[in-house]
Amino acid sequence: MKKIRSTVIALAMGVLAGCTEADKFDYDKNVIFVSGAEVTPVTKFVLEDTPSSFVVTASTAMVVDKDIKVKFAIDNSLVEAYNEKNSTSFSAVPDDAIVFENGDAVVVAGKSFSTPATVKVVSTENFVEGRNYLIPVTIQTVDGLEVLEPSRTLYLQISRVIHFASLNISNPNMYSNFKFPEDKQIELSNYTYEIKFRSEEWHHIARMFAFPSAMLRFGELGAPVNSVQWCYDGGNMYSNTLFDTNRWYMLSLTNDGSNLTMYVDGVKDNQMGGAKPVKLESLEFGMSWTVYPHQQYFKGRIAEVRVWNRALSPGELKLGLCGVDPQSEGLVAYWKMNEGEGHIFHDATGNGYDIDWSNTFREIQEGNPTYGLDYSQYVGWDKDDNNKCAQ
Repeated sequence: MKKIRSTVIALAMGVLAGCTEADKFDYDKNVIFVSGAEVTPVTKFVLEDTPSSFVVTASTAMVVDKDIKVKFAIDNSLVEAYNEKNSTSFSAVPDDAIVFENGDAVVVAGKSFSTPATVKVVSTENFVEGRNYLIPVTIQTVDGLEVLEPSRTLYLQISRVIHFASLNISNPNMYSNFKFPEDKQIELSNYTYEIKFRSEEWHHIARMFAFPSAMLRFGELGAPVNSVQWCYDGGNMYSNTLFDTNRWYMLSLTNDGSNLTMYVDGVKDNQMGGAKPVKLESLEFGMSWTVYPHQQYFKGRIAEVRVWNRALSPGELKLGLCGVDPQSEGLVAYWKMNEGEGHIFHDATGNGYDIDWSNTFREIQEGNPTYGLDYSQYVGWDKDDNNKCAQ
């Protein structure tokens, strides 16, 4: 049993610190570490209500022959170091939101695990909407044993269940474009576009949304009806993912100056070269041109529409599946689409990119855009048990 447990720890060290360190692991040497951190340094702390608790223990590679005192601590200074190492943007939990109990633990003689310490989140009142929080629980001191350094700290990622409203774009009568004022039209040499969507059915050609140089539709040119096509200046890219109905997805499109990359729920799906700068000028909901709206309708919902002036990393994309901090670096415009009523879609960043659906434009006749069109009466909203996100 001792041999098996030590082998597991050695393998964990190999993953975390490289094979050389694992190869030198002393199988007869007892060490201590935060339980679970030898498998993965980050684990989710699901938070549906407060107060809510998470129990942390320490484990030893072998049974101890005497009591071993262990002191746990929450060290928020480790959050910044974690972000730098992993290209993430976690925040530390506010001090008044958390209580740490029984930090002085002990591994009793004859056992290989400690008495529990408890992390308790007592309030989310001062949590900032869209921020992702991390709680580093670390072994501060221990008497009589060496700490397995790669597993000294367990990072608890707060996973909140978020309920939201969403924009229903199943009605082709509301399909149109919104043009931003000239002083808001900016060049983007690099960018990330994000849109969260949920389809209720698939049919031949469904056009969902269009960013500048990123028109998004399904089932075009012989592609499967549930494969998204990204039409951009100079080409097309199709998703390898075949999307299911009645579930939410976050679709992210990045331009790093060289490559155009598509991500689904933060996971790389496809990539092509030929990236070009674009101008943030207007946005289109559905298919708004001439006779096509009722033929190429998209039956479903959208939420969390974002425009960034930089290409986000995969780590950043995965953290934004439920929402982001409106003051995030490089976030140009952010429409949560969660108003639940009305016809104005507000820009959460405060940068002034509000969208007013009583003042849109579209081509009613080929080649002849008509401006000042009021489609506010066709704006629809959804807020039910399908609209929730746990991250």
